[in-house]
Amino acid sequence: MRIFCFVLFLFSIQASSAQEVISYQPPFQSDKKATEIQYGFLTSVTKPWKVCAVYPHLKDSYWLSINYGMVKQAKKLGITLKVMEAGGYPNLDKQTLQLQKCHQWGADAIILGTVDDEAYNGILSKLIGNTPVFLMTNNIDFTDPDIRQHVKAKVGVNWYDMGKATGEYLAKRHPKGSGVVKVAWLPGPQLQGGTKPVSRGFKDAIKNSDVEIVTTLWADNSKELQRNLIQQILASKEEINYIVGGAVAAEVAISELRTHDIHNIKIVSTYLSHGVYRGLRRHRILFAPTDKMAEQAMLSIDQAVRYLEHKPVVLDVAPSIVNLTPEYLPKKVIAESLSPAEFRPSFYVKDHHVKH
Repeated sequence: MRIFCFVLFLFSIQASSAQEVISYQPPFQSDKKATEIQYGFLTSVTKPWKVCAVYPHLKDSYWLSINYGMVKQAKKLGITLKVMEAGGYPNLDKQTLQLQKCHQWGADAIILGTVDDEAYNGILSKLIGNTPVFLMTNNIDFTDPDIRQHVKAKVGVNWYDMGKATGEYLAKRHPKGSGVVKVAWLPGPQLQGGTKPVSRGFKDAIKNSDVEIVTTLWADNSKELQRNLIQQILASKEEINYIVGGAVAAEVAISELRTHDIHNIKIVSTYLSHGVYRGLRRHRILFAPTDKMAEQAMLSIDQAVRYLEHKPVVLDVAPSIVNLTPEYLPKKVIAESLSPAEFRPSFYVKDHHVKH
């Protein structure tokens, strides 16, 4: 494994072209500390590298925005990008085959948005040979020797912090002694992706407040499944003050509450999507943190290409989390987060030029 020294000044460039990001030290550790740094993206490559990206799915606009950021950066650098998506978090077998296809395609690097943080323990080398892997968005088990050997770097916020930010927002609205409010908690796919740390962060943040979780329901991030959960909550007639959950749950909650003419239940999302953004603008959703998905994807491409180009790599990096409300929706942050309305999923970008 190549060793890259973390040298801060190498990433500090003119303020106009540098982006403030978070570097985690020591990298890949559960007790790592966050430091803000100035990051300069690559603008040229020495050859049209082949990068293969594997996503859990493209069923919501979170991963669509990831796709947008990757495509944008791949076109900018003139590299070849091949994208595959597993169709959902339960589809581990499909993603496993996709990793093998990346290797067979001759990828110089693989960017992995894993469907399961422990599923590839001890077997990653059998799937991808010696192809370097760059982890994106979802975490993986770095205690496994095979994982440590192949995963060279990582992009993604600590999802605990996303859940914590959401919980802190509610805890500030409803401090201890202000009167108990009841929450239906819909974090997403059970025990997969970022839902475990999101749940821990949210629950830790509301411990000393009057926010109480009265029901917890899990389902994959599809509108149909999340709608079923919302309808189940409404049919139970249980007293609920807030529906809090992933972006798909929040989006569906808007239409279901409107359909049932319910105005006394408020909605909070644990992350941003196009639908959540519209909900924030229309004051239908009160709060959502963003981990700047488009920027995250650009960082991941940059990280992989830096490694291939033998240039210094920040090993564990993430965009800075920004808390959004109807009153605070800065255009720059939205542009760093969401794909443009006209963007459609792109599964292949062919190198069209090489900058020198």
